[in-house]
Amino acid sequence: MSMTTRTPRLYAVVIAGLALTLSSGACGPSKGARYERKAAQASLKKLETPGLVIGEFHLTKVTDGDTIRVDGLDSSLRLLALDTEETFKNDHDRRAAETDFRKYLADKRAESKHPVKAASPLGELAKEWAIEFFRGHTKVRLERDDAREIRDRYERYLAYAFVEKDGKWVNFNVECVRAGMSPYFTKYGYSIRFHAELVAAEREAREARRGIWDPTLEHYDDYDERKAWWDARGEFIARYQRQVDNDPSFIVLTHWDALKRIEERVGQEVSILATVGDIRLGDRGPTRVLLSRKMFGDFPLIFFDKDVFASSGLSQWKGEFVVVKGVVSVYQNKHTRKKQLQIQVDRPGQIVLSPIPGLTRPGSVTNPTDSAAGL
Repeated sequence: MSMTTRTPRLYAVVIAGLALTLSSGACGPSKGARYERKAAQASLKKLETPGLVIGEFHLTKVTDGDTIRVDGLDSSLRLLALDTEETFKNDHDRRAAETDFRKYLADKRAESKHPVKAASPLGELAKEWAIEFFRGHTKVRLERDDAREIRDRYERYLAYAFVEKDGKWVNFNVECVRAGMSPYFTKYGYSIRFHAELVAAEREAREARRGIWDPTLEHYDDYDERKAWWDARGEFIARYQRQVDNDPSFIVLTHWDALKRIEERVGQEVSILATVGDIRLGDRGPTRVLLSRKMFGDFPLIFFDKDVFASSGLSQWKGEFVVVKGVVSVYQNKHTRKKQLQIQVDRPGQIVLSPIPGLTRPGSVTNPTDSAAGL
């Protein structure tokens, strides 16, 4: 195993040392303030370099079509590139789906601008298929897509799951797509390692009308809409991949060392790729936009000018990807003395919004190759 069992605990120590304190009040940068980091850097020296292989584990449970549990990890798993339909969790939904499935789906979506998750008969079928796939295999091999992406916002490990069949390690994630139990899920970016295989697997499933592509089965009826939205996000991330790989000032906020790299660039300009999280409008003080990283550990953008915030378009892009360019500063709360890293946004051109099919971006940021990304 490339990561020992102590790695998650050390990672937690590091993050605690670099924790962002989202204090109330004005957030102007304090001159000459430097981030306290000796303890964090000492812990980082002990942290092993993350690798692609997480390890081999004992499979304990197939929860649903895209969720499994194993012994030996301190958190649950999110299986990459998959998004199977949900299994039924209550009798009310089951009865509603049995009575009028199309109405049931329409009621679930209601006024949502994007497709939503819902339980379905296909979700139940996907679980049964997964159980059958893993039948007789108690050992699974877990691997990452990117050595820098360890866990998601909810502390779940991000992984591909392999089982050994006929002397070969078979990728469950790819085979689940090939069986039509899930589309190729690109909402959080294209697969780095298995993109071609997943594209081919989905094409094969579509042409053979398997699972979600079988018009005679009861499943979501909006996969074309889902795919257009997901792929637009995937293309946006792919556009910046070369910078992510080669420019140390271009930082993906979900990478395990993102805060360390940001902290090392206090007073310097960086570009950050992230999704928009909570937005806290300031009546008397600044407006803060939190870029999603970890629960209770998001990264703040500070807007003192409400017109700049309105022109940025961020209020319409909650949950979507953006690239932000700005100078990293440190704010120290005068009451609590706690410090936080932040970027102050003074002009809309510091923000590049990912495309959303059917939604027009604000005129000030219509060019996807805006200089905010450093292109």
